[in-house]
This record gives sequence, structure tokens and C-alpha cells, in this order.
Amino acid sequence: MVTEMATSRILGPDGQPMQMPDMATPQTAQLTSLQRELQTHPTRGLTPSRLAQILDAAETGDMTAQSDLFEDMEEKDGHIASEMNKRRRACILEWEVTPPQKSPSAAEQKAAEQLDELLQEIDGFEDMLFDVTDAIGKGFACLEIEWHRVGGFWLPKTLTHRPQSWFTLHRGYQQELRLRTYTMDADGAVGEPLRPFGWLTHVHKAKSGYLERSALFRQLVWTYLFKNYSVGDLAEFLEIYGIPLRIGKYPSSATEKDKATLLRALASIGHNAAGIVPDGMLLEFKDAATGDPDAFVAMIDWCEKNQSKVILGGTLTSGADGKSSTNALGLVHNEVRKDLRDADIRQINATLTRELVYAVAALNGLAPDGPRRCPQFQLNAQESEDLTAYADALPKLVSIGVQPTVKWAHEKLGIPMPQEGEAVLGVAAQPQPGAAALAALTAMPPVAAPAAPKAGPGARG
Repeated sequence: MVTEMATSRILGPDGQPMQMPDMATPQTAQLTSLQRELQTHPTRGLTPSRLAQILDAAETGDMTAQSDLFEDMEEKDGHIASEMNKRRRACILEWEVTPPQKSPSAAEQKAAEQLDELLQEIDGFEDMLFDVTDAIGKGFACLEIEWHRVGGFWLPKTLTHRPQSWFTLHRGYQQELRLRTYTMDADGAVGEPLRPFGWLTHVHKAKSGYLERSALFRQLVWTYLFKNYSVGDLAEFLEIYGIPLRIGKYPSSATEKDKATLLRALASIGHNAAGIVPDGMLLEFKDAATGDPDAFVAMIDWCEKNQSKVILGGTLTSGADGKSSTNALGLVHNEVRKDLRDADIRQINATLTRELVYAVAALNGLAPDGPRRCPQFQLNAQESEDLTAYADALPKLVSIGVQPTVKWAHEKLGIPMPQEGEAVLGVAAQPQPGAAALAALTAMPPVAAPAAPKAGPGARG
């Protein structure tokens, strides 16, 4: 448990001292009712009217059904799962903890280095990053932190992703996520507030507005429903129109048993291509009814293109249609996808700085000035520049008076700055010639004297 001395030094986001709860026990350890809940799977038998009810309930604060709906969508729709996986995996990058951007002191630089080292010791850090990106599609993601002491430092032992259906939304002066319990505070707000430093909560804004309406999946629910209808209709079409129509005729004297035998024979012939019928009965086969499945395929294709646009900002990074899918246009769509990735990373950096880096710093006395001058978490999304172009341009720029810093050049080229005592590459020194060889190289060669002109015929003797 955090000591009283340490507690008095911990400041919250508002700069005021915080009262810390028991750090060794996760908040949900005693909430067995949430742990025993099973998902409702609202996509089973989903209809437009039922979908509208789920969305309306979320706007009134009951987000349980909407959260379960989002979970089903990502699980059952392969296209949504594939596109979301691309967007989420794009955020799993190399990272570091850096000092505050403006005029960091020596103490702040040292604190950043120490925090970077401490965070490197957290098991499953990349898995935690992936869980945080779950908020991109579902609006928010809450990871519960279990703390423990390692070598005298407080560090997260586990960061466990909790289902979005465990939470409710209290809309007051500011929206607040709470655990969905049946407790009520003095202001009439339902639910249990999340403990400080007990949660890593990432709220991702896909659009402006209230949290329950800002989730990216809200923009996909209708195309998900329409696509499901089209897939079901196409399956029914293939089952009905792909098998020839079979007609059985029985004599007027046939008994109910004879009629049942004939019906079984018709079904058996349709699926097994073999069957028997009593003597005196007749089987006729009609050509399969004609139909065009292209309408269903076109609807499915439209839904998937719409989903790709919403998730990745374009369609040509997902599939080629053989018509408009040129290489140049594909590069344009990929640039849009990079813009979305950079926006996702900026939001994740802000959350991890506030919820994780500052928590570790505050509990270990590495952020005496509160979150204002706290070291920052940075995912490195910068792509290295063309080394050949810079090798040609930098000497020319320096020769005309441009003064780029060494740090700037290293960042642009994606080459890390060398640490103290670290071996670096350099230009090999040219061997110096000896004194005798140097004298021979610098000596002037003898100059031959011009030959005397020959005497002409009129010359005197």
C-alpha cells in the first residue's frame, strides 16, 4: 500500500493532492456479478427495429446491448474484423518515454530515462497496446491495472482488458465512465466510479459528440445488418434455385404411408442423387428455376466498400476491382490510411502519458510537479527519409549557410543518437605517407633546358 508520505506528494490532473486507495487489490476483485455475466449476442435475429432500440438505449446511458452488438460485429463479420485488424495493428510500433518538449531540465531528462526503463519491464506491453486500440472501433477501452512492488518501485503487474459491457455512462457536467453496479452516489449517479490509478481508460473519438455516439462501429451497424440480409438471401437463392424441381405423382389409391414414402424418395434424390419409389408412382424433374444472384452480390460488395471507407478511409488498400484500382490511386488511398494511423497514435500517446506514464511516475516520486511536466509516451510513427537524397542535399545546404542540428538530422533519417560509450561508424582515416615519401612527392621534377637554335645560312663563324 502507498505510504502516507508518498500519498501527500501525488497530484491529480487538477494539480491537487489525491487520496489513493489500496493499490494491491483490483477494483473488480469483489464484483463477482459482472464476472459471471454472459454476452447477450444481440445479432441473433437482429431486425431494423431491434437495432434502432439498441442504439436508442445507448443514448440514454444503457450501453450494454450496444457493446455486445459491437463485439458480435467484429466476431461474425470477417470484413470488419480484417479492416479493423489492419488499423489496430498499424499502431503497434516502437515506443519511448521522452522528457517534456519545452526546455527539459536535467532532472526531467533523468526521470524520462528511468520511466522508459521501468515501462520496458512490464510483461506483455505490446498486448496492452493492442487492447488499448480496441477503443478505435468501440469508442472506449478500459484496462484494469493490478500493481505490485519490483525492487522498491510500483509497477503494473497486469493490465487486463475488461468488456465494454461492464461499464455505464454518467452524463453530468462531464461524461464519466463508471462500473455498472447498482450503487448510487449522493448526486444520484448510478455506478461505481473508477479508482484513480486503477484503470487505463482510452476514449477514442471517431466523431465529435457524446461518447455513446462517437464509436466508429455506430457508423457500421446498418451496413452490417443489410449485408447479413443479403448474405442470407443469397444462400437461400443458391439452395432453392440451384436444385432442380422434383415432382412426385402417386395413384389415387395410394395410402398415407405410400405418400410419405414418395416424399422421402424425392428428398433423397435431391441431395443424394439416389432413391427408391414404389411401383406405380411417377417422378418428374423440371429444370432449375432461373434467377440472377448478382443483385445480392452487388449489395454485399457495396456494404463492404462502405465499411472499408469508414474504417480505413478508402477501398483500394483492401481489395482491387480490376477497373478503377490503379497503382497511383492506391497510393493516394494508402496516404489517407496513414493519416488515420497518425491521428490514432496521437490519441493513444496522450492517453498512455496520462493514464500509465504519469501513474508510474507519481507512485514512484518521479513527477514532483504533477502531470504538467510529466515525461511523455511516444509511439514512433515517423518513417525514415531517403538517405541518398539527404546525403546529396545536406552538404549543399550547409555550404550556403543553413544550420541543421545533428538531432534533427538523426530524427529525419531514423538513425538513433549514439549513447555515451557506444560504438559508432565513421570514415576510415587515410594512411599518412612517411617523410621520405612525402619529400619525393613534393619535390619539383627537373625541367629540361631548351635546345640551342641551329645557325642559319647567314650566320657568322
